[in-house]
Parts: sequence; C-alpha cells; structure tokens
Amino acid sequence: MKVIVDLQLCEGNARCMEAAPEVFEVRDDDKAHLLTDHPPESLREKVKLAVRMCPRQAITLKEE
Repeated sequence: MKVIVDLQLCEGNARCMEAAPEVFEVRDDDKAHLLTDHPPESLREKVKLAVRMCPRQAITLKEE
C-alpha cells in the first residue's frame, strides 16, 4: 500500500497523527508529512483510520 497526502487540502488538523503516529507527522508548516509512504502491512488499520478521520479528506490509500 502507498499513502498519499494532498498538501493543498491538508489543514494540519493532526487527526492522522493521532491515528497513526508511526506514519504521519504534522510539522511547523501545519501540514501532515509522511514518515513513510509505504508503511508495513501491520499498520494498515491505523492508516485506514487516519484516512477516515481526516476532515479535509487529504489522505489517500493506494493499493500497489
């Protein structure tokens, strides 16, 4: 799986970081940045939760 964050949509609400801190980090620019864009399968449920929790729908999970 590949995770994509649309920085044009992201408002830095940090909901993704709450759900999956191993994958997302909100930085000083108030945008969510990926710590890894190909997280391990063991984090799939956390990433899916982060996608659902994003109020701006700025996160996409792509199957590869």
